[in-house]
Amino acid sequence: MKLARIHGPSDLRVDEVPEPKLGPDDVVLDVAACGICGSDVGYERMGGVQGPTDTPMPIGHELAGTVAAIGENCDGLVNIGDRVALHPGAAGFGLGNGGPEGGFARRLLVRGASANRSLFALPDDMPFSIAALAEPLGVGMHAVDQSEACQGDKVAVLGAGPIGLSAIATLADRGIEDVISIDLSQTRLDVARKLGAAHTVNPGKEDLWEALGRIHGTSKLHWMDLVNTNVFIEATGVGPVLSDVIARCAAGSRISVVALHRTNVPIDFMAVLTKEITIRGSIEYPEDFREMIQLLSRRDLSPMITHRFSMDDFMAAFDVAKSPDAGAKVMIEFN
Repeated sequence: MKLARIHGPSDLRVDEVPEPKLGPDDVVLDVAACGICGSDVGYERMGGVQGPTDTPMPIGHELAGTVAAIGENCDGLVNIGDRVALHPGAAGFGLGNGGPEGGFARRLLVRGASANRSLFALPDDMPFSIAALAEPLGVGMHAVDQSEACQGDKVAVLGAGPIGLSAIATLADRGIEDVISIDLSQTRLDVARKLGAAHTVNPGKEDLWEALGRIHGTSKLHWMDLVNTNVFIEATGVGPVLSDVIARCAAGSRISVVALHRTNVPIDFMAVLTKEITIRGSIEYPEDFREMIQLLSRRDLSPMITHRFSMDDFMAAFDVAKSPDAGAKVMIEFN
């Protein structure tokens, strides 16, 4: 079968590999849909999670499919033909562990499925491509949880890639209405509107802080000119943006950092101290993976999927995913 693997920096290939071998604690899935994650793009650029490895690294962890085979110790947990979404962290792959599993393949071995923590049932009427959004939705949802955003807050979501868009959908689902989506891509901002953003700002066309002040209002604290935005979800990974947020946010602001910042970011701790800012990292999912499936049942997140490709066109799909202006989620679908 074909499997997408990274062989080195900017060296992504679709290899021919053997079908997975079922163990007693394992389940084999027929993958129906798998989304290309921003981390996949980053791993391809670097040649691995932290750089090149001795063995090819499989990628693909945002997926849903059908149970095709069940190990003897998994009997009763799932049945052949069950429609499921995968919790990749619980399954122990998708984070560059060097194992043979990756979601960009027709069949996927889910090791340790007998622990009953990695496979979650789907509603019969939920398309697999929508179910595959559960994983990025969980990342965005946890970022919202970390921000403790609630009704009445003035929220800015920095970055309208799939994680920022997932945060916007979560905020809208919780009745938080005063939400601004910020991105350089007009395509992504249009998607953000469809998912619940009340306002959009393109910093390439107008000054970000003037726009936030116009929408949310301004205030002054001691020597600092501030905007009244009090919740920020940082999903860009651009260090100067985070530094500016700390300098210009409202007193008492909460900042949830969900983007990967691979270089050091200068932080004005005098501003953190004076304004009593809370900064929290966000890298996990909500404790119950079913929360994302339930939200996907309640709300239409299909606008997030801006491109669909078959596995035969995987390399073309990956090229689209590497372009920040192309759209939002690129989905690989298997017939």
